[in-house]
Amino acid sequence: MTDEAQPDAKVSVPSTVHRALTAFVKAHHMPTKAVLQPVGQAGVRITLVGADGILGDQVVADLATAHAAVAAVEGIEPVEEWDRELVSTANPAPGHAKKMAGWVART
Repeated sequence: MTDEAQPDAKVSVPSTVHRALTAFVKAHHMPTKAVLQPVGQAGVRITLVGADGILGDQVVADLATAHAAVAAVEGIEPVEEWDRELVSTANPAPGHAKKMAGWVART
């Protein structure tokens, strides 16, 4: 089994993920950039950076689903990696780092 996207295979995008991505683009404008990041057994994190710099994310089962989810929503532009321009665009909301750190931030 491979994590590579299978363009010929029909991949089902979870409706909750599709709704979340669509809502993010609507709230944070186009173009929204998406970085696909494998996170081990949990799957693949789709990290979004809105045109206004706000961050969002969704986790899906595999890379094929992540590619399909990004392709299914107008206004999302997939990027290969975090480059200088994308990092400088990102503007995390106050408290974002603490929220993402979870229990580590509360110890």
